[in-house]
Amino acid sequence: MSLSMQGAFCALISVLPASALAQAGYPERPIRLLVAFAPGSPTDLTARTVGQGLTEAWGKPVVVENRGGAGGVIASQTAKRANPDGHTILVTSVSFAINVSLGNPGYTMSDFVAIAQGPVTPNLISVHPSVKAGNLQELIALAKATPMSYASSGAGTSPHLNMEQLFTVRSRVNITHVPMTPPTAVSALAGNQVPVAATAMATAVPQVKAGRIRAVAVTSKARSSILPDVATVAESGFPGFADHTWFSFFAPAGTPPAIVSKLNAEINRILSQPESRSRLDTLSLEFAPKTPAEFAASLKAEMASYAKMVKDAGLKAD
Repeated sequence: MSLSMQGAFCALISVLPASALAQAGYPERPIRLLVAFAPGSPTDLTARTVGQGLTEAWGKPVVVENRGGAGGVIASQTAKRANPDGHTILVTSVSFAINVSLGNPGYTMSDFVAIAQGPVTPNLISVHPSVKAGNLQELIALAKATPMSYASSGAGTSPHLNMEQLFTVRSRVNITHVPMTPPTAVSALAGNQVPVAATAMATAVPQVKAGRIRAVAVTSKARSSILPDVATVAESGFPGFADHTWFSFFAPAGTPPAIVSKLNAEINRILSQPESRSRLDTLSLEFAPKTPAEFAASLKAEMASYAKMVKDAGLKAD
């Protein structure tokens, strides 16, 4: 390169924003996806689907690292301490936003920047086939008459809040919560170790279809095409009730906006691919692309709603 060309190149570099330079060289090394829940969970499925797509698109290894525990808090705290350069990404569920209302989880929402909202699924309330309750109202009546327990995806997850809202707050039923991981909660229900479970629908669908557990209510606004015979919570005596679980991507605060935008565009592209859609559809996982700003705005509104649920139920971090 001639001296004149070198000078022109240096001049160009000097006027480019730092964020643009960061995007131009990103990723520089393997990307680590810190998954807040165990292998086999919908969070894990989402991470692995995106991780494979990123590897194919960018030619850099993507390492999926499961850091389950404490309702996603362990992974969140680890991600918070990572360098904000886009090479460590937190993949977590809606519990990430709920935890800050339960107490002090060791992070705040300002410690992160929203990258992309991934798939969304309703929550499902299910029972073991031996439980003599064919719908939500029958289950509530049974729980009033006989002490019962339920397993959930974990303390601070939206299925946990849904059960506390529907049973403890609205129906005045004292039901014992047994926090587990999403796959473990469904397995415990299928094995009759607990009579009731509340999890993301995606986790429970295979066992429902196999006849090992029976779904009694789904939290979506309308019935699911995957389980069309299962009534919504709103149809079951709780008009207007609707909730869901999402599985999404966050980066430590300070990550350059250009890198966040690049990740958002690529994650949205991967999850919109026909093969990804087919995989998600089988588990009743729905995906609609959002920009980082759109995701951050919806997140703010959800946090206000969950904060009220936590307050009404008198919940605190374990």
